[in-house]
Amino acid sequence: MYPSRFDDTGRTRTTSDRLEVRRLTRANRLWGSNGVTFGPDGRLYVAQFLAGQISAVDPVSRDIEVVVPLDGPVEAPDDLAFGADGSMYIADLTPGRVWRRGPGGEYTLVSDQVSVPNGITCVGDRLFVNEMKMNGRLMELFPGGGDPAVLTDGLALGNAMQLGPDGCLYYPQMMRNEVWRIPPDGGVPELVAEEVDDPVAVRFDRGGALVVLSRGMAGLVTRIDLATGARSVVATGIVGLDNAAFDHENRMFVSSFASGGIAEVDTDGRTRVVVPQGFDGPFGITVDLGGTVYAADHFSLASPAVSGSGTASGAAVDPGPGAVEDGHEPGVVTHELMYAVHNVTADDGLLHLTSQLGDVRTHDPVHRTTRVRATGLDQPTGIAVAPDGSLVVAETGAGRVLRIDDADTVSVLAEGLDHPLDVAFDGRRRCYVSDDRRGAVLRLEDGGAVVVADGLGAPQGLAVRGDELFTVEVEHRRLRAISLATGASRIDAEQLAVGLPPGITRTEPEPIPGVPGRPRQFAGLAVAPDGALLVSANGEGSVLRLTAPAG
Repeated sequence: MYPSRFDDTGRTRTTSDRLEVRRLTRANRLWGSNGVTFGPDGRLYVAQFLAGQISAVDPVSRDIEVVVPLDGPVEAPDDLAFGADGSMYIADLTPGRVWRRGPGGEYTLVSDQVSVPNGITCVGDRLFVNEMKMNGRLMELFPGGGDPAVLTDGLALGNAMQLGPDGCLYYPQMMRNEVWRIPPDGGVPELVAEEVDDPVAVRFDRGGALVVLSRGMAGLVTRIDLATGARSVVATGIVGLDNAAFDHENRMFVSSFASGGIAEVDTDGRTRVVVPQGFDGPFGITVDLGGTVYAADHFSLASPAVSGSGTASGAAVDPGPGAVEDGHEPGVVTHELMYAVHNVTADDGLLHLTSQLGDVRTHDPVHRTTRVRATGLDQPTGIAVAPDGSLVVAETGAGRVLRIDDADTVSVLAEGLDHPLDVAFDGRRRCYVSDDRRGAVLRLEDGGAVVVADGLGAPQGLAVRGDELFTVEVEHRRLRAISLATGASRIDAEQLAVGLPPGITRTEPEPIPGVPGRPRQFAGLAVAPDGALLVSANGEGSVLRLTAPAG
């Protein structure tokens, strides 16, 4: 048992007098993993954009220490670098800031004149950063004061960069599948390599070899000989590679934005797990009729690596490359990279999803095709299939519940709600809505809303089983059951690992249009075909299964 990001003991703290509780997946120790670099103390420092924190990992002991907490001044760290004096420089992506954390732990704002800062590197006492946007800039910043000096612009999404052995800064342009270089004092940028698959990070090993990471499903690592242009490509199987760092023995350690974790990668693509991968959330959760559990995990559509707990039959999901067992709790398997997915529901072999980018999609997991059903919505969250086959969506930001028919025509079922989050239907075709700000579960009737239960603590995920409705009260970290016949309710489970860790409060930064920001908190709930309840324990990065005791 090891500490989780929610609880230092790592144990499942959930208690229930009525239900048995177990994890379908291990708790994820890292809340995503992005920029990585070795610090002066020999530990690997990991920026966690989704959490808003930075942790230090000991590659030998695997101990993890939070160095920059998620309720501190840094909101969304995506990359980091150390200066010659031991200062840590942090690219704070969403708010557009660059920070210096001094050796003593004090924070200083270096610049707020960078838009979507991502790639960051130090050259001695000099600091360079680029922007992850179209027509982005690469610039030098001056921690002692002064306006940024722009070396070049026109970048098509910059990202992790580094000084090469020839004294030039090497950087990717993700949207162009290219690697470029430019002298630190400025000059004409030069194309180094083209047709590189989704380059997300440019790194040099201790021998001066150029190493490029790709952000796709295969986890490609490309090595390029700068003298000859010769390339070698290996597939690591690590989905969503983000960044890499080399230790003093030239061992390469990589991160994954899609499911966190840290792995050591050999030159032939073989991997050794240092910190296991897991769910970044998960957020919305569903189970299909075959028992496969699917989770909307912000950057991906994923499942527990062994997902048969959705049915009594025990059917399993093939873990695929990169899925690693750890004790009795498996990890996750990523089906697709899907940016900003937040909720999901299964029906008739299809998966219907909402996205923080404001759209609703229908995905065919067999043919791996996706159809966009609606766009331009204001924070769509909850989604359910109505008895007539249409999709019903909680448009949280607009205070509405919408219907999307087979022709993708959008109509309004209810409006004037406060903050509707999830939706569910009962056996009598009635629609229920959770409203976390109002602290209530509502039933829609004739375009209006009738209170079913109120005085609740931020109800989020909803699910109906028989004549009972269940909701996750995130404020109190408990599962509540409500009788649809009498309105009576009871607490079925407490101390759920949902929401932010205990004692943590913070304000989420405003999203940047077109850029997936940090996910809004949402604890999903689903009923499996065998009647088990599944909770997305997004506070620790696991899925919980709650069942009646045997016998």
